[in-house]
Amino acid sequence: MILNGKHVGVLVGVSLLVMGGLAACGQSSSSSSSKGLATKQEVKLSAKSEVTTLDVSKAADSTSLTMLYHTQEGLFRLGKNEKLVNALATKTTVTNGGKRYIFKLRKTNRWNDGKPVTAHDFVYSWQRTANPKTASEYAYLMAGVKNFNQVQSGKLAPSQLGVKALGNYRLEVTLSKPVAYFKLLLAFPTFFPQEKSVVVKEGSRYGHSGSTTAYDGPFKMTKWTGTSQSWKLVKNPKFWDKKQIHLQTMNFQVVADPSTGLNLYQKKALDATTLDGTQVANLKNNSDMKTFVGGSTYYMQMNEKRVKALKNVKVRQALSLAIDKQQLASHVLRDGSKAPLGFVSQNLTQNPKTKADFAKDAYVKQGVAYDLPQAKKLLKAGLKATGTKQLNLTLMCDDLAVTKTVAQYIQAELEKLPNVKVSLNTLPYKTRLSRSNSGNFDLVLSSWGADFADPINFLSLMTTGNTNNNGSFSDAQYDALIKRSENQDANRPTARYNDLVKAEKRLMTQQGIVALYQPATVELWNAKVTGYVWNPAGMSRGYQWMAVEK
Repeated sequence: MILNGKHVGVLVGVSLLVMGGLAACGQSSSSSSSKGLATKQEVKLSAKSEVTTLDVSKAADSTSLTMLYHTQEGLFRLGKNEKLVNALATKTTVTNGGKRYIFKLRKTNRWNDGKPVTAHDFVYSWQRTANPKTASEYAYLMAGVKNFNQVQSGKLAPSQLGVKALGNYRLEVTLSKPVAYFKLLLAFPTFFPQEKSVVVKEGSRYGHSGSTTAYDGPFKMTKWTGTSQSWKLVKNPKFWDKKQIHLQTMNFQVVADPSTGLNLYQKKALDATTLDGTQVANLKNNSDMKTFVGGSTYYMQMNEKRVKALKNVKVRQALSLAIDKQQLASHVLRDGSKAPLGFVSQNLTQNPKTKADFAKDAYVKQGVAYDLPQAKKLLKAGLKATGTKQLNLTLMCDDLAVTKTVAQYIQAELEKLPNVKVSLNTLPYKTRLSRSNSGNFDLVLSSWGADFADPINFLSLMTTGNTNNNGSFSDAQYDALIKRSENQDANRPTARYNDLVKAEKRLMTQQGIVALYQPATVELWNAKVTGYVWNPAGMSRGYQWMAVEK
């Protein structure tokens, strides 16, 4: 993610079932019809894991964030195709070269206790999130806000953060430098307001049950005690746009196993369920099936600091060319996943002039191609240049079934190369992540899902010294292009886009990583449920405009 951030998903797109994974671009699960709406506006959905918190400052897992997205209201919301829709912001004025934002706020929204939602609620929320004592995992998204780094380090008080209330309904935000994608960030729950009186009153209990949380969004949560395996979202009568909210109730239950989910769907106990690869293959002709791809990439990092040979670009290129990515997606995973065009996923963002997909503009064929004969030639030259006779590598991965399957496939592919031996090391996610971050690996399978729809969300990861750059890839030309996109060209959309295209091309030419596939989320949806909006980045799933037809 940007700004040396971190990401909490293991495999984005499968981390949250039938509601919100982190990705085609934004699309509705079905088009509306002229049948009219059913009398009972209620849907039954599932999540792969429990809600851990409804505290805006502390939520970091996709289930909790998706629930917050539907029980709270921020400045913006995501419509179809990552299009920003005004929520509490009715007008935005940008001055000072893109560093000063003034948001005029809607005056008609209320917290569920009837109190108005004001600019002061945003100021309190942002300061609380930025406060290092809060230990917010997603606070880094605020890094572009003036004084954020000094607040996080304790050098300045949270009150010095660049956010200010200009009366009750005007919010001023000052950035340290222009951030081209700043408004996209504001549709993420981390930037939503909080009702101070409730947070203070509830103390450590805040956000840990349905009754100890304040709501200003389209729904309120009920039947949630903090550890519940099921809960409800019910329509919020205080919400400013309640006339556009058709659903009265969304019933959620934790369903971790795809087989269980499919069984419940077939019994009509669920209106949607996520499928695994075997189910996708068996149900490929089912008209209820919807496939969502984009916004995430699964890739392999190569530790250049630990393995001398991996510092050689020909060796890295050889490893990539030895892996048939199309075969991996189509015949191994079989779940709708796609072979990659590069590190930045397809369906994430478009050329500001031509509207072409960024991934196509930045495509480097050799960076993702399969060519075993060429791989053997490059490996021979690379090993000779580094004085290496035998390449013995350990491939580290998570101990999930799908991850182990991918790792076994890669092991078999790489061992087609002469003088290459690959052993596997499967570990629990937290252990694998810890070892990745400490550089304790040769090869490691990683994944990334975009928190907002901009190529920088991927590309900043591979800059020199970034905490997510576990393989220690370093290229001065690449770093310079990323830096230019964030500084000189920050306010020049076309120039900035071209910087990022060049950076992606450089990354893939130098084989800084091996892009493996773009994960897919494949789901069955009840055809009577319409209005579902899906986006490839950020808060992927929008339920607030759904309805049940007759």
